Amino acid sequence: MTALPIIVGMGGINAAGRTSFHQGYKRIVLNKLSAEQRQETFLGLATLMNIVKYDGEKLLDKAGNLVHPEEIESQFGEQILTGTLIRKIEKNHLDVDAMHWQQKLKMQPLNDDRISFSCKKRDLPEPVPSTWTITELDKKTVQVEIDGFIDVKHDSYRESAIKAAGQFPTGFDPSVMYNSRYQPRGLQATIFAASDAIFSTGLDWQRVMNSVRPDQIGTYSASIAGQMDDEGLGGLVRSRLKGERVSTKQLALGLNTMSTDFINAYVTGSVGTTFTSTGACATFLYNLKAAVNDIQAGRTRVAIVASVECAITPEILDGFGTMGALANEEGLKKLDDSEQVDYRRTSRPFGENCGFTIGEGAQVVILMDDKLTLELGAKVMGSVADVYTNADGVKKSITAPGPGNYITMAKSVALADQIAGRDSLQQRSFILAHGSSTPQNRVTESLIYHKIAETFKIDGWKVAAPKAYVGHTIAPASGDQLAIALGVFEHNIMPGITTIKEVASDVHAEHLDIRTEHYQCEPMDIAFINSKGFGGNNATATVFSPNMTLKLLNKRYDEHEVSQYQQRLENTLVEQQKYREAANRGQFKLIYRFGEGMIDESALEINEHSLTVPGFSQPISLCSYNPYEDLK
Repeated sequence: MTALPIIVGMGGINAAGRTSFHQGYKRIVLNKLSAEQRQETFLGLATLMNIVKYDGEKLLDKAGNLVHPEEIESQFGEQILTGTLIRKIEKNHLDVDAMHWQQKLKMQPLNDDRISFSCKKRDLPEPVPSTWTITELDKKTVQVEIDGFIDVKHDSYRESAIKAAGQFPTGFDPSVMYNSRYQPRGLQATIFAASDAIFSTGLDWQRVMNSVRPDQIGTYSASIAGQMDDEGLGGLVRSRLKGERVSTKQLALGLNTMSTDFINAYVTGSVGTTFTSTGACATFLYNLKAAVNDIQAGRTRVAIVASVECAITPEILDGFGTMGALANEEGLKKLDDSEQVDYRRTSRPFGENCGFTIGEGAQVVILMDDKLTLELGAKVMGSVADVYTNADGVKKSITAPGPGNYITMAKSVALADQIAGRDSLQQRSFILAHGSSTPQNRVTESLIYHKIAETFKIDGWKVAAPKAYVGHTIAPASGDQLAIALGVFEHNIMPGITTIKEVASDVHAEHLDIRTEHYQCEPMDIAFINSKGFGGNNATATVFSPNMTLKLLNKRYDEHEVSQYQQRLENTLVEQQKYREAANRGQFKLIYRFGEGMIDESALEINEHSLTVPGFSQPISLCSYNPYEDLK
């Protein structure tokens, strides 16, 4: 019997807001929410953005004025809307109107004179160039005379061609939520996202850890670029060129494994499976696949799957921009026949577009096998039947799309057809598209959906494209898509692509339902999370709704087991509500166990069959069976 990986919690942060309890999703479909849901969303965003703050039971604005929750939209609604989703890049990242540059300058003397200047002796280059004549003026100062010319680089500023990004909500600052010790922004976001995910489960985490063997807990996470800000690899590679010193932390904290490492070392304290896989834009799904496969095989019973990328830096903008991958000022003005760029509409999946929009985000999902889910009374948010990853074969351009995504999508759809049935597939399934907002993507990705829809006789196949709102967060992008899928399962509102006026004429939309407005939909059974990454990193996940998942579990477990589960679930729902209210009030208590509960290695107990780790209630079985019995 194959274990079914159940989603029991999800947390994180992106341009739309917090992931837990679907806050980010609700920001996107805001105009379709009930008055109560709308008020909760505005309150949660206002506290997240530090626009208002609770002092005891009083809600106060920055000036100390009393505010009532129902007044937030009228008083701060425009500020909240403006400070979320894709928008002009804010100056805490960089000044896109005056981006720092090093201008090359060739200095030559006038007539036959020498170039002459004075400087501090300690600032002389080593070795001194042969064309330089040095005269000491005093113990600390020298005069320099140069025969001929000198090449210098001077601070300069240029206007960036790329000016929009999907940034965390304005005012959200994870660094002040815990003792972040000058850590890179991506790792700060990881601590927030992992804490958000754990608390969202409503379960006591220590109880979860003690419910299984220590080696049956796994953490699966990665970034692509690593941490590219000054505290990570960005600062490391820039230091020598800027004449600055490298810090002792920049190399280690910059590695793309660090989101995995931080979750293990500072959040969960896990000694179980640790795994990092990068697959360009499909990175989150690559790590999800590893976790799902381990749960199916029984190697892992609790999995924390994550991905993070906070790379809104000049170097990343230059890299993607030079490739022609990012939507730039010139292209957007040409599309709109206007001299003004609408920074809210730079990402236009399946419409007339000119490139994607970079984003930052961190997403964490928590999975358990179905047996443990019932034993602990965890809430079922959905399940992941499988994740498929396939390459493109021989290529000319390494960044061009290829046939691998046909394989992943076809396998995912065929699996859903086998498990959920043809009626669910045809009537109640939808696609969370990669939808990167490039002209090539809109054609090639829609053609894949078109051909698979024809094969499985699907008409009006619903397609949503989250990158229209949060941008392309690169590594966690498919985590953004999963978060939207869970929101659709819960609220039955399908996000339209409101950043486009109409579907582009070259999109293969005959069998697809791509709308430009959000709309109510019937309860969905199946979501396909699709990702097309540079280099042939294609991935698709088959995700079932809570209702479909419970329907499947009712076939595996008897009435008594299900009844006991329902009783345990009641307490979980109470605890979830407590965290939901605290999060909406901005009262976050991030888990950061720096040096807390370190394991005394001298206290490990080992015998031929097991190993006991201090702090864990169950021993680790060293080898319960010989998988190569036939080779003895």
